[in-house]
Amino acid sequence: MLHVKSFTCSPIQENTYIVYSSTKEAAIIDPGCYFDYEKEALYNFIATEGLTVTYLLNTHCHLDHVFGNKDVAAKYHVPLHTHALEAPVLAYATTSGLHFNLPFDNYTGTVHYLTIEDVITLGNHTLTILHTPGHSPGSISFYSKEYSFIVSGDVLFKQSIGRTDLPGGNLEQLLQSIHTQLYTLPPSTTVYSGHGGPTTIAHEIAYNPYTIA
Repeated sequence: MLHVKSFTCSPIQENTYIVYSSTKEAAIIDPGCYFDYEKEALYNFIATEGLTVTYLLNTHCHLDHVFGNKDVAAKYHVPLHTHALEAPVLAYATTSGLHFNLPFDNYTGTVHYLTIEDVITLGNHTLTILHTPGHSPGSISFYSKEYSFIVSGDVLFKQSIGRTDLPGGNLEQLLQSIHTQLYTLPPSTTVYSGHGGPTTIAHEIAYNPYTIA
């Protein structure tokens, strides 16, 4: 079985996720932990559950989703995995941090670039990768067909969508990603977003004011 644990981090209130299997293999997705106590909460959960971290994943590389990359990579000896189009976004993240008065040390280690052909394996289960650009050029979402959930980053929120006024954002592209990549999933699919609480595809199709044609 796959389990999903969320932590809300930083002044930007970003959702950090741990997806882990019953065999205790775990992926940390978008570690936005900025303060030491947020990092300790993440580490303590992993230790208490006896998890082995096998992946560090970014849905995209805006500053609030990468604050914890460097520390997580160092602690668990895992390289970063994200989309190739996020390379310049990651490189700019520390500059963006200064603009928000949130300085931090960026990740500078090995980066493995994911495509839609790749899968993330946790025990006997897999997450497939959807390319869902618009909020950021290389935004990707991690989907479990078996357990009917998707970790979507900042593409889709409960009755809202990701902002498109940042460099590389594109509203038309974002709406296309939502309609062709997310709204084609089973209606019961749970959406774990980068901010706010979870929702479902069915709820967003019915009630999201930004995507109703």
